[in-house]
Amino acid sequence: ETDRVTVNGGLVQYLKYEYYLLHKPAGCVSATNDNVHQTVMDYIVSDRKKELFPVGRLDLDTEGLLLITNDGDLAHRLLSPAKHVEKTYYAKIDGEVTETDVKQFLTGVDIGEEKLTRPAELRILSSGVQSEIELTICEGKFHQVKRMFHAVGKEVTYLKRISMGGLVLDASLEKGQFRLLTKEEIEGLRGIEKRSAS
Repeated sequence: ETDRVTVNGGLVQYLKYEYYLLHKPAGCVSATNDNVHQTVMDYIVSDRKKELFPVGRLDLDTEGLLLITNDGDLAHRLLSPAKHVEKTYYAKIDGEVTETDVKQFLTGVDIGEEKLTRPAELRILSSGVQSEIELTICEGKFHQVKRMFHAVGKEVTYLKRISMGGLVLDASLEKGQFRLLTKEEIEGLRGIEKRSAS
């Protein structure tokens, strides 16, 4: 408990938990193993890879931010519907997205479930035959973004998650690349518990 191990002057420490930010490419599944498709874990290099898992899921053809960790408690908090953790997506839409859609998304959309979706913030980046938008939701229903747009007569042609719970996709990461989270990013995610309780 008192020894200090250093390599070339750098302190070597044991970390109980590991946290990675992965820029998920399309064509791989958000799972630890799969008999058909490549998985997000195939991109991660770690001595403790067998302990790691993706926090939540992105569809096969969806790209963007995915958190990989072995911290089950944090993963549970991030995914719990009660925490209302915000997730923001960039999407290309087949169809003209209008202010009517913005109001509809803020009210809630009928995607064929018992209740309407929770209020979502839809920002129009460009509108036309093909539109570009950013959408912030605080749920994680199956194919939710695609189902919301389908419900208003439009289709998602490209989808990318750009943030989750204050964690933002690193612009320097190419698709398939990953990096460790910074201390500040980890503390920010852990602070979700405190913010949701206040």
